[in-house]
Amino acid sequence: MSDNIGFVIGDISRLIRRTFDERAEEIGVTRPQWRVLTWLKRNEGINQGGLAELLELDAMTVCRMVDRLQESELIERRPDPTDRRAWQLFLTPKAIAITNKLRPIGEELLQEAMDGISEAEQEQLHHLLDQVRSRFQRIDEEATDRRHIANG
Repeated sequence: MSDNIGFVIGDISRLIRRTFDERAEEIGVTRPQWRVLTWLKRNEGINQGGLAELLELDAMTVCRMVDRLQESELIERRPDPTDRRAWQLFLTPKAIAITNKLRPIGEELLQEAMDGISEAEQEQLHHLLDQVRSRFQRIDEEATDRRHIANG
């Protein structure tokens, strides 16, 4: 009996995270830290609330993480020019150097995982997973819309 696709994708995700953690350990960042740095690299200038949404964490947890990363000189808070109560988040040069070291680790890990799978099969897999992700995003957006309507 084979596992359903959701279980397989979840298991692959778990294995990627665990193996990546082991390889990234020498750089000196924890998984929560590299998640924050990676999301922030993709969304520089975001505020803590937006970052909390991307990370799917509560605002206080993200606040504590950002505080620690700021103390480590990895994140810089700058005043939001459109909202004087908010702060925008940016990576420091030190954090950029760390994220630049993390990227090759991830690329190497995925290359190893794809060893023996033809380029055409990899492209097909990527295309199919993009389709599945797109459908899940649509399902999620519809559920969010229904919640907003139900809550008035």
